[in-house]
Amino acid sequence: MDFFVFISEQWLLVSVLLILIYLFALNERRAGGKAVSANELTRLLNADKAVLLDVRERKEFEAGHVTGAVHLPHQKVAGSVAQLEKYRDKSIVVADKMGQHAGAVGKLLRNQGFEVYRLSGGMMEWQNQNLPLVK
Repeated sequence: MDFFVFISEQWLLVSVLLILIYLFALNERRAGGKAVSANELTRLLNADKAVLLDVRERKEFEAGHVTGAVHLPHQKVAGSVAQLEKYRDKSIVVADKMGQHAGAVGKLLRNQGFEVYRLSGGMMEWQNQNLPLVK
């Protein structure tokens, strides 16, 4: 009960804290690269201006992925940035299952000097739009 009394008496403090948490989360998300839609990704890939980096687990990748996607599981990206050097002249669009790892990977790659975007909604959104996958 004391917790609820504190919250009701300190509503301004709690409001400021919630706003700061929201702004921190928003900043972290932006640090991972701008979100692009599936349609924007298709346009970038067709124009040969981007490469899709699929950071899902191997099992998920093999179950279906975008044609030409580069597979590198999210937990291995930090130790494998050198594999991506050949794509430095293109934008890298990071895709994961639902967006949970793309921001962290994007931030890591941006810190390494890559131009990075995130696939909005991840591969789940790609599949929800019935866009093509290869196995």
